[in-house]
Amino acid sequence: MPFYYYYWDNTYILVLIGAVICMIASARVRTTFNKYSQYRSMSGLTGAQAAERILRAAGIYDVEIRHVSGNLTDHYNPGNKTLNLSDSVYNATSVAAVGVAAHECGHAIQHQQSYAPLNIRSAIVPVANLGSTLAWPLIIIGLFFNRSVGTMFINAGILFFTFAVLFQLVTLPVEFNASKRAMHLLETQGILGQEELKYTGKVLGAAALTYVASAAAAILQLLRLVLLFGGRDRD
Repeated sequence: MPFYYYYWDNTYILVLIGAVICMIASARVRTTFNKYSQYRSMSGLTGAQAAERILRAAGIYDVEIRHVSGNLTDHYNPGNKTLNLSDSVYNATSVAAVGVAAHECGHAIQHQQSYAPLNIRSAIVPVANLGSTLAWPLIIIGLFFNRSVGTMFINAGILFFTFAVLFQLVTLPVEFNASKRAMHLLETQGILGQEELKYTGKVLGAAALTYVASAAAAILQLLRLVLLFGGRDRD
């Protein structure tokens, strides 16, 4: 069994690059959100109030708006049709808070309209979760078997991780589309003015980069697995 399975090998640089990309994206979204949290929206609506107005305008009456703890833990749950807004969004009147709330409304509207990428993402969630959980255990188990049996486990592990990467890729159009919907809704409903929309766009743009970073990190991790183990059956 080659020693690089346990010690440093050059492919670790791919993991480090992915980690750095994610850290930079995460820091940027926090900094951008905090900056534009200081700008109160002219409408004076809180994130929750803006979300309610947008949902009603879209003809959605069966989505419950909830307050959840944490910072930037906002999310829409299609399973129980709840729009969950965090401490920094639910009662806040900033352009950043209103923008994030509108983004989550975008997901609710996607769900109502059966937006294809969202349906695909929802369908592969169980497989993606299973893949991220089983990938490395299968690969590690494969290292303790002979070449033929071990290769089978390792390839299965790589395949499972591929599903996790696929989930990250499918997430991108879902998130970008939700932000696009949010900007349109905030303008057409008169919730934010033109200058405020520019600020909100920067917040949502920074948030979108976190998903791009996560996808890039997942792809780099998959590349590392292929480089390490993809040619094992030819050794």
